[in-house]
Amino acid sequence: MQIKPSQTVKATFQMWSMMDLIFILLMFFMLISTLIIPNVNALKLLLPNSSTAAKQENIKVSVAINENRDYFINDQPVPAEQMETVLSSFLRDKVNPIVILHTHKSVPIENVVKVLDVANRLKVKLVLATNPER
Repeated sequence: MQIKPSQTVKATFQMWSMMDLIFILLMFFMLISTLIIPNVNALKLLLPNSSTAAKQENIKVSVAINENRDYFINDQPVPAEQMETVLSSFLRDKVNPIVILHTHKSVPIENVVKVLDVANRLKVKLVLATNPER
C-alpha cells in the first residue's frame, strides 16, 4: 500500500517580483539618460551689456504677386526679370531688412520660389504672409 502525501508541491514561477525589478531598472535608465544628454536649448549665457547701444528697427519691404502674376515692391510694379536688381537697390543701406511676401492663393508655387530665390541670394529674411484661420 502506497501512502500519498496530502499536499503536493507545485513548481511555479511568479513574475511579479521580476516585473518590479524591470520597472525599477527602466526608471533608473530613463533618469540617467536625461542627465547625460545636455539640453541644448537651455544654454546659460552671460551676454555683454552696452550703455550706448540703440535698438535697431527692422526695415520691412512688401513684395506682392497678384493673380495675374504681376510683381510689386511696396505697391510699385516691377518686371519679374528686374526683381533682384530693384530689391537689392532698395535694400542696399538698410539694416536687418525683412521681406514680406504677399501672394494670391491662385499663384503657382514657381512664382513664389522665384521671390524666395531672390531673397536667398540677397541674404535677407523672407516671411510669407497668410490669413489666420477662423
